[in-house]
Amino acid sequence: MRVWLATAGLMLCAPVWAAHGYALWGDMKYPAGFDHFSYVNPAAPKGGEIRLVSNLRVSTFDKYNPFTIKGNAPAYLSQLMFDSLLTGSLDEEGAAYGLLAEDVTVAPDGLSATFRLRPEARFHNGDAVLAADVKHSYDTLMGPHTSPAYKTVLADVAGLDVVNTRTVRYRFRQPNRELPLTVGGLPVFSRKWGAGKPFNEVVMDEPIGSGPYKIGPVKFGKDITYVRDPKYWARDLNVRKGTANFDRVLVKIYKDNTARLEALKAGEFDLMAFYSAGDWARRVNGKRFDSGELVKGEFKHQRPTGFQSYVLNTRRPLLQDVRVRQALGMAIDFEWMNRTMFYSAYQRVHGLFGNTSCAATGMPSEAELALMAPFRQQIPAAAFGPTYAPPRTDQPKDPKVGGLRENLRQAQALLREAGWTVQDGVLRNAQGQPMVLEYLDSAETGARVVSPWIRNLEKLGVQLNFRPVDFALYQQRLQKFEFDITSIAYGGTPNPGQEYADLFGSQAADTEDSGNFAGVKSPAVDSLISHMVGAKTHDDYLAACRALERVVSHSHYLLPQWYSATHRLAYNAWRLALPQVVPPYFQGETWAVDTWWAKHVQK
Repeated sequence: MRVWLATAGLMLCAPVWAAHGYALWGDMKYPAGFDHFSYVNPAAPKGGEIRLVSNLRVSTFDKYNPFTIKGNAPAYLSQLMFDSLLTGSLDEEGAAYGLLAEDVTVAPDGLSATFRLRPEARFHNGDAVLAADVKHSYDTLMGPHTSPAYKTVLADVAGLDVVNTRTVRYRFRQPNRELPLTVGGLPVFSRKWGAGKPFNEVVMDEPIGSGPYKIGPVKFGKDITYVRDPKYWARDLNVRKGTANFDRVLVKIYKDNTARLEALKAGEFDLMAFYSAGDWARRVNGKRFDSGELVKGEFKHQRPTGFQSYVLNTRRPLLQDVRVRQALGMAIDFEWMNRTMFYSAYQRVHGLFGNTSCAATGMPSEAELALMAPFRQQIPAAAFGPTYAPPRTDQPKDPKVGGLRENLRQAQALLREAGWTVQDGVLRNAQGQPMVLEYLDSAETGARVVSPWIRNLEKLGVQLNFRPVDFALYQQRLQKFEFDITSIAYGGTPNPGQEYADLFGSQAADTEDSGNFAGVKSPAVDSLISHMVGAKTHDDYLAACRALERVVSHSHYLLPQWYSATHRLAYNAWRLALPQVVPPYFQGETWAVDTWWAKHVQK
């Protein structure tokens, strides 16, 4: 499972730290000595069970190590079994509070962050969590057997020193506001995990973490149960009060969407998130919903929109011309799809940083232009104009903007400029090569959503073949960048930073299993990411991330899809209770696992 850290890269001009936590801008919602997060029920009873269903993209698991590259770990394992030095709250952005660490100090020059561990912190085996374990965890994650995303995100970390038994100091290559949050959020595990074996050989060794749960009964291929550690060291800590309320977290595995939907209706599990507007509108029903046992809940959130997109692999010769990529995007009829297929449940993605202060608007500012100017010959001219807007087909009032037919005419012109013409109904280049592309997916059900785009592309002479493969092969092909086009749901962040070098940096483009699926190799993009990470002021930071959004969007590496401003959760109201306050930045099922509780628990 790939996790993108929500942090920001900004230079420290003065010491910005708090003994009980750390904030990007020095302001924290919760003061030292606070009792609990405001969105939890600190009196929630402990006990009972929550029954979940594994995401279809992880149809089974073959390892207990979530950090190595090969194989699949069980759902929720990282969240439930590993604590970190700091932990964030779900009602605040850009701040984190001490978990394993009782305090954090950032040096006045911004070149180090020192964490002091709580003496009561314990691993599942009863051992104390010591500085040597933190160093071992960091060194292991930076080693050869883990995702390259760690190396990219931690590129500005010079090293980790053990100051004493319970104190560690991270050293940074340059001042960078995001790094204390980044290193503070890294998982910490025991040096004894794996008994000294090379990390890639630590496969089925049960993790030795310090989180609230341990692995319980397992039925391979069917389900896994996590059991709450009654001796969990942080059960009374302010950042953990009202959380980890279930004695057991059962995660069931189903092979296809139909099976798990029917299992939900039959009452075989308690909670399921829905990402299909069609399923939510038409198929989430039945006698258990009629009786009130099962409830459909739409929970609004304030999270960034993210940038779920069709990803065009520019390593492929047919996709290297920006005009070709733009033309492919003009054949997407989102308005028709939203109206007829999605029950008008979605909004269109417009850029990388929607619903955040980093989103570009209108014409570029002088500061943005100054950052892009040195690369004027290397980036699309459109980046110096109005903010990117996906083509529309719903006949807006602007008479210059037509429907799908006009969009396809413009796409034809772009393809013609790029040297592609229709010959006998087939789009060919000067060498007679046809425009034949493959769309890679991990499930046959994806064909329904892609089919309208395929039909529209046929009108341009472009042949897009839908290729479903099993998840293991899909994952392998993504890791090796062996695809033309696929779909990726990128999570958004209000504070983008060094992690964007993994998504769009030139070095990541040549690194297997990196997040740069589009193969972006652009000096302009590299420069803008560098400015974003190293900005000295908030204004400089905003200029850099907005310019980055303009360049990436107008380069059409990604063809934007859609997002929802609500989380759709179907849950068993007879078995589960939830807090009165819905935090603004929660994420689907993880909020329920963390803060809900079982009804009818005997105290």
